[in-house]
Amino acid sequence: MIAGLILPDAGEILFAGKPLRDIKFGYVFQNYREALFPWLRSIDNIEYPLRLMKLPKTERRARTRRLLAHLGVKIDLNCYPYELSGGQQQLVSIMRALVVEPEILFLDEPFSALDYEMTLFMRDQLQRIFVETGTTTVLVSHDLEEAVYLADRILLLSRRPASIADYVHYDAVRPRTDATLSEQHFVLVKAHCLDVFQREVRKV
Repeated sequence: MIAGLILPDAGEILFAGKPLRDIKFGYVFQNYREALFPWLRSIDNIEYPLRLMKLPKTERRARTRRLLAHLGVKIDLNCYPYELSGGQQQLVSIMRALVVEPEILFLDEPFSALDYEMTLFMRDQLQRIFVETGTTTVLVSHDLEEAVYLADRILLLSRRPASIADYVHYDAVRPRTDATLSEQHFVLVKAHCLDVFQREVRKV
């Protein structure tokens, strides 16, 4: 609902006092293979939302090149999605969400197709973008360590029918690094979240 994909039964969702129709957001779908257009080259997939914004081709291309350089990702964007690995396809999806310079960024299991090394790299890159831009980011993840590491607010959901099991604040300073994973505050928050999940699992 907050991404505007499902209409609420009642009420209205506002961001900074504005309705969703006035908000620019990016979305990285979990099923990235289906989200990319197979008939478009990777660079055209990334630029597609800029086309919808009616930006001229030169500006679309310049934005894409700047983003690619900023992330430090080396992919041949002239390839079609089917010519890329699953991880590279997911990176194209992430860049397509970022290229619009969103006010809100929605990430649905964004690293699920990446190998561990690339996952660590993209975590840090997205954290850097968050620090630099202050973009509000909503991350859905089944990886507890990833959620605590990246988030400031962790919303834990119960089994179906889903309800809020706990709402945890984690205010560690940024940028967070590998050392964060062994800090006492991180370990305690992660342990608490794990305890909440185990409590939910034990419910009949």
